[in-house]
Amino acid sequence: MLRIKRLYTFILQTFLPVFLMTFGICLFIVLMQFVWRNIDDMVGKGLSVFVLAEMFLYAALFLVPMALPLSILLASLMTFGNLGEQLELLAMKSAGVSLAKIMRPLMILIGMISVGAFFFQNNAMPVVQVKLYTLLWSIQQKSPELEIPEGVFNSQITNFNVYVKHKDKKNGLLRDLMIYDYSAGFNNARVIVADSGRLKASEDKTFLILSLYSGESFENLKDQSAESGTRAAVPYSRETFSSREILMEFDANFNRADESLMTGMFVGKKMEDLRLFIDSMSVRLDSIRSDNARNVLRNSYLRTFSNQEPLQSGFENNKETDVELTIEKTVSKSSEEQRVPAIVLNYDSLLQAMDSGKKAALYTRAKSNIEMAKTDYFFKAATLGDEAYKVRRHQTEWHKKFTLSFACLVFFFIGAPLGAIIRKGGLGMPVVISVFLFIFYYIIDNIGFKMARDGIWPAWEGMWLSSAVLTPLGGFLTYKAVKDSVILNADTYLNSLKNLIGKRAGRKIERKEVLIYTPDYPKTVLLLEELIADCKAYLLLHKRWMNYFGYWKQGGKDIQVAAIGQKMEEIVEELANSDQNLVLNKLMDYPFMGGYNLLGTKLDKKWGMAIGLCFPIGIPLYLIAAYQRKWMLHDMQVILKTSEELIDITTGNR
Repeated sequence: MLRIKRLYTFILQTFLPVFLMTFGICLFIVLMQFVWRNIDDMVGKGLSVFVLAEMFLYAALFLVPMALPLSILLASLMTFGNLGEQLELLAMKSAGVSLAKIMRPLMILIGMISVGAFFFQNNAMPVVQVKLYTLLWSIQQKSPELEIPEGVFNSQITNFNVYVKHKDKKNGLLRDLMIYDYSAGFNNARVIVADSGRLKASEDKTFLILSLYSGESFENLKDQSAESGTRAAVPYSRETFSSREILMEFDANFNRADESLMTGMFVGKKMEDLRLFIDSMSVRLDSIRSDNARNVLRNSYLRTFSNQEPLQSGFENNKETDVELTIEKTVSKSSEEQRVPAIVLNYDSLLQAMDSGKKAALYTRAKSNIEMAKTDYFFKAATLGDEAYKVRRHQTEWHKKFTLSFACLVFFFIGAPLGAIIRKGGLGMPVVISVFLFIFYYIIDNIGFKMARDGIWPAWEGMWLSSAVLTPLGGFLTYKAVKDSVILNADTYLNSLKNLIGKRAGRKIERKEVLIYTPDYPKTVLLLEELIADCKAYLLLHKRWMNYFGYWKQGGKDIQVAAIGQKMEEIVEELANSDQNLVLNKLMDYPFMGGYNLLGTKLDKKWGMAIGLCFPIGIPLYLIAAYQRKWMLHDMQVILKTSEELIDITTGNR
């Protein structure tokens, strides 16, 4: 029991430093992405260090849900990759400790982190989002710091266009100024030219004071004769001054917006507040939809008249139209029901009986009613759509409280088994795999979020889409890691590829220190002679290309090759106990004959012919088998030559 506790301590001591490092790196990366995305709103505003530090703090807390799953994935992948690469994981398994027990302390730790992430999302995140969005809005609304360039007109000051030819940096004087004042309107612009001037802000930083020296001002006066319709010369005013001050509105202060505006939105609500809003708004939306449906039915051209007398009397009073009204009285089968007269109107006859003027008026009135109804329905639909969008955003925010915690668990059960399988540590392969998996998760998560936000999918389907996609992957990798699978071992796939194209690995036979028995050399020589005869017969009767249907008739198998390979393996097993190094070295020249049968030994003739008749499938497989046949014939030559040399060695001729 003490050994297991020490193992838990060792695993935690290995994981925690890596997790803290990767969390800091991931948080820094996503924070830099946030900064570059909002850099235009911050540059040139003259923000203080405290405001920027506050914004970075809120942004870092806001980006924790994005950095936490990625850091767990990367840390677990690096931890178990390092353990596997340094053979520590193998030593633990050799001591009888399963992978599930090795992962147990980290399971408990990640579970605690997931619970903490849930409470962070529910309690801290609403406050962080309100403060961050409010601060960003305040920064966006702040006016930029005024910087008047040289040689160009600058319009940063509202209603003013300022030109400065030269700026004296020693005394702060602006030389050769030209100012266009549009405060009275574009047509009544005032032009001011000055030899020099100074620009400074007021104490409360809500105005700019421009002091001008040795200049002139020119201004058009309002044309009084324009009202009478006669054209006359436009009066103007020209003034020369030695000094003048101009007061210009320019608020350079940083004004914080009211946080109460954001508090009432979905970003500033906890789970209970979100659920309360969703329930109340759902009832309200259902009521609005029911009212709209009744209004559509009531105002449509299909009407159900409960009282027919006013309609009937109205048509009887119309003496200008010769319209026959067919009144059918229906009597129910039950004697308890009253007789209700049903009026059937022939609208086509009614319309044709009218003259052209009345028809045109009727069409105009009908078109006007339809346009009014259409406008009203569009307005109601837009209002209803806005309310439904708010409900969907509250629903997505409610589900978001859980998806972060679940993502932490999923990424751990992906990263830990994956690291145990690939057995690669460091920041190379784990970083590549983690980034790829996280990008895949981020894309799927954004697709689901947008589908839920736009109402295409229900909110729970869209927000849990990424978790539903990655959970089977985590379970599959955990199962394979517990079973010591080689699913991600590159050598396994490389050997399979070599087997497919006919490349075989060489034999490795070492001399045994203790011989169990001495090989029966005379018997082995007879086996070698039989093997040589079989190889010669096979090479004489078989060529590289064989009949297509003949190949599939035998089920894609070559029985003679299997027999030769089996006999060769018997010889290798017998002579492997020889005390002669020359014999052992020669045995390593024998190739492996297994794997040449393309479809395996379980495929019978019936299935072989079925595949052969499927030409799109059978032809490529036949061509691959023909390529393998080339290497098989080459191996036959090697077997023949090696067997002859072994006979010479064992009989003492060499």
